[in-house]
Amino acid sequence: MALKFRLGPRAALPEGTLAEFVVEGVTWPVLAGVIDGEIIATAGVCPHEDVRLAGGYLEDGCLTCPGHGYTFDLRTGACAHDPSLVLRRYRVSEVAGEIWVELV
Repeated sequence: MALKFRLGPRAALPEGTLAEFVVEGVTWPVLAGVIDGEIIATAGVCPHEDVRLAGGYLEDGCLTCPGHGYTFDLRTGACAHDPSLVLRRYRVSEVAGEIWVELV
């Protein structure tokens, strides 16, 4: 069963960058923000070595891990350095102006 949690109002999400959210009962943080007009929510740790992605370099919709420099396309989760790695993306919905994320 998926865990669904409320991030808050859309207006609180950063534009052009990602914020880190701690989810009670989940061991990793969630990164979320509005990138190129799309609400993005991803796992907050790199699938390469479980390094925190908060503070990573963000450019043109891609996030580079601050640990080892692996780059992930936030639209697809694909890794530019290793096709076997995929950054987990989460389903996002907006209900009455509130953003909900489904961890699956």
